[in-house]
Amino acid sequence: MSATHSQLPLEGRMDEFEVKAQRLVALCMLGLLLFNYPILALFNVPATAFGIPVLYAYVFAAWSLLIAGMALVVETGD
Repeated sequence: MSATHSQLPLEGRMDEFEVKAQRLVALCMLGLLLFNYPILALFNVPATAFGIPVLYAYVFAAWSLLIAGMALVVETGD
């Protein structure tokens, strides 16, 4: 079977879709790692950062970075 011009862009988009899906899965795995017990235990110290407990600051920063990473992956084209 020969591919027509109308089929070629769809195949290109599927490749782009697969790359984005792989990047989102990688971000999910990073999130699982960042919010797992051993990493959280590193930040569970009796100290503050800018008046906020270090653990809370870490959770907020890691969550924000994951959201920004997901937005970057979803909104940018390859």
